[in-house]
This record gives sequence, structure tokens and C-alpha cells, in this order.
Amino acid sequence: MTTALPPHTTEELRALLAPPGNALLHELRHGLGGPYHLLFPQRFDANAAAFRQAFAEAGVDGRVYYAKKANKAAVFAERAAVGGLGVDVASHGELREALAAGVRGTDLIVTGPAKDDDLLRVAVLHGALVAVDALDELDRVLALAGRLGRAAKTLLRRLPPGQPHSRFGLDDGEMELALRRCRTEQVVMAGFSFHLNGYDICERADLAAELIRLCTRARALGLRADQVSVGGGFAVDYVDAQDWRRFHESTRPEHFHQRKAFSGYYPYHSPIAGADALAALLSTNPAGEKSSLADLVRAAGVTLLVEPGRALLDQAGCTVMRVQGVKERDAYDILTVDGSSLSLSEQWFGSEFLPDPVLVPADRADRADAGPYPACVGAATCLESDMLTWRKLPFPVRPAIGDLLVYHNTAGYQMDSNESPFHELPLPPKVVIEPSAHDSASPRPRWRLDRHP
Repeated sequence: MTTALPPHTTEELRALLAPPGNALLHELRHGLGGPYHLLFPQRFDANAAAFRQAFAEAGVDGRVYYAKKANKAAVFAERAAVGGLGVDVASHGELREALAAGVRGTDLIVTGPAKDDDLLRVAVLHGALVAVDALDELDRVLALAGRLGRAAKTLLRRLPPGQPHSRFGLDDGEMELALRRCRTEQVVMAGFSFHLNGYDICERADLAAELIRLCTRARALGLRADQVSVGGGFAVDYVDAQDWRRFHESTRPEHFHQRKAFSGYYPYHSPIAGADALAALLSTNPAGEKSSLADLVRAAGVTLLVEPGRALLDQAGCTVMRVQGVKERDAYDILTVDGSSLSLSEQWFGSEFLPDPVLVPADRADRADAGPYPACVGAATCLESDMLTWRKLPFPVRPAIGDLLVYHNTAGYQMDSNESPFHELPLPPKVVIEPSAHDSASPRPRWRLDRHP
């Protein structure tokens, strides 16, 4: 029998999974007519406050930018605007949505490779910070700023020395040329940025220290250079450490439908995650330094920027699908739900979203609690490979048509980074869950649809 991987959860979600709160989940499925996502904006606010607190406790001048690519919902950009966060955008559509949510142009940072001219034009006009990824992009920014008659605010993106084959960033020679090209009134060179794959805190601290030293070099050329962005890369802790260890120790090919094998998984347990990872980064001594990164930032008079997406969305959403078919096999069931694996985007990376979904049974008299009942989960499409969960999950009761599956903590990238209306199936709508009104006698939460189409 496959090992259970119960997800970390929250009080507000637990209240919706058990009676009487689970009635709302079934009512929403009936009213919306298909799978849907739940969003919890108060969790976003709490995560943002924790990141700010980490900066404050380290005595560092820091700025938090929400990486909008992590979720398309309007509500999170709206919460960022109200809370005074910046927003990291990488397309003209994301920039437009952030502005519509109330985020000021000067609170935007524009990232991504080879940005098109329309995106750069709007960014410069609104005073957004542009992370320049290549020399030809810098030339286009300079020419555009000249035509518009205003200086463009830029960061120069560094190619990570430890990831020399990355397609992003400027190497040593390109960086030197870029610095010299920035000695013009057409640009305000605000500093440097980088983005690392993975979650290695020491590697991130080492590269941040290098960029602080680059600020000193840039200032000697007469450039402002007082900001350093360390990007995202703050892990989320989805499951308990012991459950994660047991999963790796006990998992065998027969625990997966068709003996499916994966080359690797996201680290669903992380002992240092979210704002705690930022605190650990700030307290780390970079290689060759006797002082912590926080001390180096303060001494250099630099503002440290972070661009978390997934970590700001920890516990800020979940995905709900209805069981619409149960096919019996010799030793397990194959469930078919009313959604697609593209709403759990790890499949796109050749991997699996591992935290167990929670079964919310419909009211039925034949329900038996003599589990576990192993079952994998397939999508309502004609593709053999379209599986939401290849792993044979150990359900406490036998799933049946009309039951709901709730996949926890999917707001960070999972729920919509690869969604598709394949088979003309509608995209799952997003439902914003908010606490009951203060003057209401009912503890039942309020809900509304997110305004993003």
C-alpha cells in the first residue's frame, strides 16, 4: 500500500472540509457546474507580513515584490496594492492587470527575457523597474527612453556563475559593457538582479554578496546602483518531514498506475521555507565574508529586493474536483474527475503533485469506513497520459460518483500556469473565500468570484 502524504492545512480550510462547512463546497460545484479553485487572500496577507517582518528583524531595508506569474487571480494583485507590496510582471498582460488592480507603476518590476517593445514602452512610461537580461535589450531600452524623453529605471541581470549554461543574464564581459552603456541620461541604473534555480541558501547568499560588490563597482562609474534583487526561490513546506521520509523509503513502482516512474519531485517538505528562508539567507555569511549578508547589505547602503511567488501563496488556495466515474481494477480503483491535469501543473514538468487530496464525500447511505481504498485519479479527457495523480492514493472511504476531491495548497503555480480548455472544457473559475461579515450571526464564510476572466 502506498504511503499517505497528508498535506499541511489551515483552520479555515479544515472548516470547509467537514460538516457543516462542506455543504458549501458541494453547493459551489452545483452552481459552477465544474471544477473550481478556492482562494484565501488573508493567507497571502499573512505571508507578506512575515517576509516584511524578516527584513525588519534583520535591520535590512528590503522590498517584497509578488511574482504575479505564480497565479493569474486578480485578488492577489489587489491585496499587493492595498498592502503596499510591489509586483513582479513578465508580460504586457501581467503589467496591465497589475495596474488595473491598483498597483502603481513605480511599484512594478518587469522581468523575463527579450521583453517586447510594447511592454518596455509601458514600463518606461509608468516608471517601472526593468530587469535587463541582454545587451540588445539594453540597447532597445536606451533607444526607447530617448524617444520618450524620460530615463528608464533598470536593473542589470547577472548570469549566475554556478549556472553558466543558463539562458538568462549577463556574463562578466557583457556586464562590463552594460555598465559602460548605462553611463547616460537615458537610464537610471538602479542596481542588479539574478534568479537561481533551486533553494540553496548559501548559493543565493554568495551571489547576493557578489552583486553588492558590483554595486560598488558601478558607483565608481557614477551610477546609482543601490538595489539588489535576489529573485524568488523561497520554498514552500507542503507535508510533514516524517511523512516525506516514509514516502521516499517505502515507494515502489507498483504504487503507481501503470508502474509510472518519475525522475524527481519538488521538495514537498522543506525544513526552512517561506519567510524563514529569507531570515536564514540574511543571517548567512557569504563565502569569503566574515559578516552576514544582512551586515553587508546595511554597510553598502543597498535595498534588497525579493520576488517570491509560491511562498506568498502558501495555503492561499486549493483546487476542487468532482468524481464522475469509478472504474474497478483488481487491487485499486481509477477515479475520473471533471477536470484536467493541467490544473495541477507538475505533470507538465514530467513530475507529480504529491500531497494527498482530501475526499469530501457526498451524502450517501452506503458509505463505509473500512479503508484504506487505493485509487489513482485521471482526468476527463481522451488522453491516456492525462492523470492528475498516478500514485494509488490510500482513501479512508471508498470514493464514489458525486464525491469531491480537494487538492490543497495549489495557489502557487499549480492551479493555472498550464491550464487549458482542451475538449472545450471551461477553465475552472476562482472563488474568493472571505470571513463572515462582522455583523453576521453565521460562521459560514462569504464567497465571490475573482474578477479575472
